Amino acid sequence: MSNIRPETMERITTPELAQAFIDEQISLVQQQVKDGKVLLALSGGVDSSVVAALLVKALGKNLVCVHVNHGLLRKGEPEQVIQVFRNEMDANLVYVDATDRFLDALASVDDPEEKRKIIGKIFVDVFDEEASKLEDIHFLAQGTIYPDILESDGVKAHHNVGGLPEDMEMELVEPLKFLYKDEVRVVGKQLGLPDQMVYRQPFPGPGLGVRCVGAITRDRLEALREADAIVREEIGKLPETPWQYFCVIPDFESTGIKDGKRYMGWSVIIRAVDTVDAVTATVPEIPFSTLTTIRDRIIGNVDGVNRVLWDLSEKPISTIEYE
Repeated sequence: MSNIRPETMERITTPELAQAFIDEQISLVQQQVKDGKVLLALSGGVDSSVVAALLVKALGKNLVCVHVNHGLLRKGEPEQVIQVFRNEMDANLVYVDATDRFLDALASVDDPEEKRKIIGKIFVDVFDEEASKLEDIHFLAQGTIYPDILESDGVKAHHNVGGLPEDMEMELVEPLKFLYKDEVRVVGKQLGLPDQMVYRQPFPGPGLGVRCVGAITRDRLEALREADAIVREEIGKLPETPWQYFCVIPDFESTGIKDGKRYMGWSVIIRAVDTVDAVTATVPEIPFSTLTTIRDRIIGNVDGVNRVLWDLSEKPISTIEYE
């Protein structure tokens, strides 16, 4: 099939159009796969989750989803994947908790690119190991969407952190390959996925690994996970939310006071941006009352933190992510 979106393809903007797309793709997938089995790396991101939900309807237990928890996901995300796909959709889900494997390999590594390489390689290794345990699987599903084709020569190599094993001789199943992100969300809603998953904010493949700036330690990573949950919850209450909002914790401490004594702690930096294409980004106004609520909750509940900072830098010159 051509990798060019058909000019006659109507934009999917309504539940009715989404359902027509779902019905068409179910039929096409069933024709392609027949009674075969399909393997999918399910990250919990928008694209892979929508593909999984669609393929569950098309293939039932003949879809095998592998969710690798590398320990760098946001609070509650692995549990949500299990709840939605295994408990609610009765999907054939293989859950792999590889947290120790990833974090042990990342200990003392502070170079951002080296961190990415380690995370990507271990992900491929873990996925390959799980795939080798399965029999008679000849199809590999991916959450490729149309911008991926336009930007990466038709292969969503970055979809699962570092790509998938190159020696996997499988036929690709890519039902979303002609959709833009906004269309994927409409389809996800029609498939019954929860809003928290459908409208999940952009999240880098290495996850919190690039927001725990510098060498990752388990205590600072856990502080980041807790602080991030607070930031997302409080900013998410606003009538209009920014395009993306999160926090980072750099690898340095500053002096504070706790219980009348000197207290060395980390700084949480809040980051929120608005953008259309992520090439440039502006910083939206956040009510000061929201910022002080975030500050009080983080300082009062997250161990090891003694400062909360607000990043006002736009792109350019700053990037959206820190690493």
